[in-house]
Amino acid sequence: MRVAIPTDRPGGLDAVRSDHFGHCEIFTVVDLDEHNVVTAVETVANGSHEAGGCLVPVKILHDAGVDAIVVGGMGARPMQGFAEVGIKVYFANRDAVPSVGAVIDHLAAKQLPVMHANQVCQGSGNCHH
Repeated sequence: MRVAIPTDRPGGLDAVRSDHFGHCEIFTVVDLDEHNVVTAVETVANGSHEAGGCLVPVKILHDAGVDAIVVGGMGARPMQGFAEVGIKVYFANRDAVPSVGAVIDHLAAKQLPVMHANQVCQGSGNCHH
């Protein structure tokens, strides 16, 4: 599985997760084998978040061969975009799971729920995504 996590620079397993997936500078992308062992770690630059920009990460991550993304929240448009390209969206509270390494540990232990459409941010400004 190839998993993307929105992160602050410089990325990597020790990186702090970004508050807002659409505005993060980079995604740390982690490859896991069938036993959930990390086989590779790389970073992928995010694009700009201008008009329609919330779908930019969808294209970037799809083009990078990502199978899943782990976020602390997300709006309806990118959630739908990820579903359309077959990228599974998992939720992890950023305060409880603050680093990329912690995300991978939780994901490998099957402790991260798949996000559902009724959990998307409604644009109130209170949601970190």
